[in-house]
This record gives sequence, structure tokens and C-alpha cells, in this order.
Amino acid sequence: MVSVSISGKRIDEWNFGLEPDARVGAELIFNGQVRDSEKDEKIGALVYEQYEGMAQKELERIGSEAVERFGVIDLHCVHRIGTIPVGEAAIVVLIRSVHRHEAFDAMSWFMDELKKTVPIWKVGSMR
Repeated sequence: MVSVSISGKRIDEWNFGLEPDARVGAELIFNGQVRDSEKDEKIGALVYEQYEGMAQKELERIGSEAVERFGVIDLHCVHRIGTIPVGEAAIVVLIRSVHRHEAFDAMSWFMDELKKTVPIWKVGSMR
């Protein structure tokens, strides 16, 4: 199962409302937080924008490809847009699989592909 979304709201729920699954031996969560510096300057927040419609479609495509390519049970992702203060999540990804190595491989590939292909970008920072 793949679920991906883009939101302008704070990401507070990381369990994605998932039911227990007896096949799951590994659950891996990546929480990409805004840190307090960008390009060696102190900041208070980052600002993200998206190419509306296209970003969602590309997230769905790479999420489905990760599930197929690495044989994971499911992948769930929320990517935030707008102004995101330091310490808050810009992205949360949860991957469940039978074994840990599939989850680690899928997460690494998914995040690399997201950075390369999904039209969501930092447009600035705020102090």
C-alpha cells in the first residue's frame, strides 16, 4: 500500500492510522526536520513550495516504484509545504517490510529519488 500527501499543516501523526500487520518485521520512520542553519546562517524557518498537482503525482509514482522494487509492504509519506519552523518536520516517511534491509534500501532510494524528481523546493528561509 502506498499513501503520499502534501500538506501545509504541521505533521503531528506518524503512525498514519495503520492497522497491525503480522507480516511486518520492520518499521522504519524518517523524520526530516528543519535545522537551525542554512548555508552556514542561522534561521528560524524554511519556506517550501510545490508544483501543484505534479508534485503529488511524482510522489505517488516513486512511492509505488519503491514498494515494487524493494518488496516492502507499504510506504507512507507526508511532505510539508509553506513556512516550517526550526525543529518541525518537513517530511515524514514510514516504510514497513518483512525484513529491515528492504526497509532501509527502500527508504534510501525513495529519499534520493524524491530529492531528484519531485517538484518541491526550498524558496527561502526566515530568521
